Amino acid sequence: MSTELHNSAPASSMPHLIDFKVGVVVAQWNLRVTGALLNGVESRLEQLGYDIKQTLHVYPVPGTVELTYGAAQLARTGKFDAVIMIGCVIRGGTPHFDYVCDNATQGCAYLNATQQVPVIFCVLTTDNEQQALDRAGGALCNKGTEAADAAIQMAAFARSL
Repeated sequence: MSTELHNSAPASSMPHLIDFKVGVVVAQWNLRVTGALLNGVESRLEQLGYDIKQTLHVYPVPGTVELTYGAAQLARTGKFDAVIMIGCVIRGGTPHFDYVCDNATQGCAYLNATQQVPVIFCVLTTDNEQQALDRAGGALCNKGTEAADAAIQMAAFARSL
């Protein structure tokens, strides 16, 4: 996926899925960042012509470690074509950063290998808050936009099988 907002897939090249439903589990820790990422998902879906009230279903969890559990529960319902995990982990002075990042990454990989729905990883792992904000609609991009694109593309892939 691109790192530039203006390099997102052109709307004309994105598949439009009938009755597309995406579940989003979003960490409330670092809400300033995760909220902006969620806004990126919503904006992209609207730009692509999806009815947000029918398409987007958002479920908050306390933090990034809880994303895997939340995503697993959404994937198991059979109600969603894709699930997006939104979180943000900012490096601190202890190894906690590494444990949280590993937990979320491995959890998402496990879900993708074991569930019938694609689980999209939209977890920022940055050295400081400014880097996170730059990737959540700031100077560089909005990774939420890219997560929405990935959810649509992977759901289309799954439907094609």
